[in-house]
Amino acid sequence: MPLLQALVQPAGWQPQASGTSAELRGLSVVSAAVAWASGAKGTVLRTVDGVTWTQLPVPDADKLDFRDIHAVDADTAVIMSAGPGAASRIYRTSDGGASWKLQLTNPDAEGFWDAIAFWDAKNGILFGDPVKGVFQVLVTADGGATWRQVADPKGLAAQANEGAFAASGTCLTVAGSGDAWFSTGGAENARVFHSADRGRSWRAAPVPIPAGAAARGIFSVGFRDGRTGIAAGGDYKEAALATVNGARTEDGGATWTAAPILPEGYMSVVVPVRGALDSFVAAGLAGSGYSTDGGKSWTVLDRTPMNTVGFATPAVGWAVGPKGLVMKYAGPILGKK
Repeated sequence: MPLLQALVQPAGWQPQASGTSAELRGLSVVSAAVAWASGAKGTVLRTVDGVTWTQLPVPDADKLDFRDIHAVDADTAVIMSAGPGAASRIYRTSDGGASWKLQLTNPDAEGFWDAIAFWDAKNGILFGDPVKGVFQVLVTADGGATWRQVADPKGLAAQANEGAFAASGTCLTVAGSGDAWFSTGGAENARVFHSADRGRSWRAAPVPIPAGAAARGIFSVGFRDGRTGIAAGGDYKEAALATVNGARTEDGGATWTAAPILPEGYMSVVVPVRGALDSFVAAGLAGSGYSTDGGKSWTVLDRTPMNTVGFATPAVGWAVGPKGLVMKYAGPILGKK
C-alpha cells in the first residue's frame, strides 16, 4: 500500500481538568480513550473516556513521587516512585486502581530509580542510577510482580558524576521484542546505553548533546524501531538555553549525530507517534515540537511547559506537566500513516 502523506497543520493541545496541583511526570497512553498519569504526592490519575480524569489513591504513598507509570489496559498498571533508597518503589494494580500491591522496594540506600518500560504485558525493565559505580537494571517476566537484577558490571559501568534524569519516565525506552536503551547526563559526556537481549548485556555510545553539569545531558530517548531513534535533553535549570538539545541515530544507537529540536531549549521527553511513520513529538519546559522525518527537521507545536507526552494515534495524545497540567492533543494527523 502506498504511503499517504497527511497535511500537517498546527497542533491542537487543549487543557483538561486533572483535579490535582501535583507535579505530573509519568504518562501511559493505552488508547484514544484510556490513559494513566502519575506524579508527586503519591498521585495517580486515570481516564477511561478520554475526557474525565479520576484520582486513584495509593495507600500510605502520599510522600512518594511516582515518576513513571506503565499501563496494560484500563485495569492493569505498574507505577514506579523515584527517590533515595527505599523511596524508590514499584506498585501494581489489576483492578483499575481500586487496590494497589507493593511489589518491590529499592534495597540499596545509594540507589535511585529513574524509569520503567515494558516490551509486552509480561516482560519489562527497570533502570536506576549507579550504585557503587554501576547502573541498576532489573527485569520482570510476570508483569511487574517480581523483579531480577541484571549483572553486567562492565557494560553498565558509569563515568564519574554520570547519572540519569527521572524527569519524564522516558530516559529508558524499549522497542520490538528485546531492544532497550537508556540515556545519561551529568558526566563529561552524555551517553546512550543499548541492550539487544532484554537488558542482559549493554554497550554505551557517546551522544553530541552537552553534559558536564549535574542538570545537563540527555533526559529522554525514543525509538520507532530497532534502528531509528532520537535523544533529547538540555539543562533543566536553563530551560531556554539555546544549545544542541537533540541527536538522532539510524543504527540502533551505535552512532549519533546532532539534530537540534524545536523549540530551542530544555526537552525532557521525545516519543515516536504511534501509527505515524517517522513522526516524533518532543516536549519540555521550553514547549513542544514535532518531526515527520525521523528527527531531521522540527516544527514548533506549542510553548506551554510540559514534562512528558504520549500518543495513542497520530491524532490523539496527552501531555502532563507542572502544577497538575493535563493537556489533550486532538487535532490534525501528525505525519504519515
